[in-house]
Amino acid sequence: QVQLVESGGGLVQAGGSLRLSCAASGRTVNTYGMGWFRQVPGKEREFVAAIGWPGSRTAYADSVKGRFTISRDNAQNTVYLQMNSLKPEDTAIYYCARAITNVPVTADKQYAYWGQGTQVTVSS
Repeated sequence: QVQLVESGGGLVQAGGSLRLSCAASGRTVNTYGMGWFRQVPGKEREFVAAIGWPGSRTAYADSVKGRFTISRDNAQNTVYLQMNSLKPEDTAIYYCARAITNVPVTADKQYAYWGQGTQVTVSS
């Protein structure tokens, strides 16, 4: 089993920044792709960003491209999401997930393990 724990969420004003972390324990997430998704209550979960193994390949949703950066520290079994120029529409619960493959994938069905999520709220 893999346990994923997100942290770093919070309340920030529009234009501000947050850095989310996803710490993995249990079985390693090394050799697998990792991703971030987000969900607003009443809406479907949406892809945000993904990173392959060992970290040279990434993928982003158009809505966050140029503002968010995904990275990973393989020695620490941790994945990060740096979020800059935040907008109110970025408000959501953000989830970290481990993929079933080693490339950056965008469909949630291609992820086997999920964290509990961390709330990000951007005020206008």
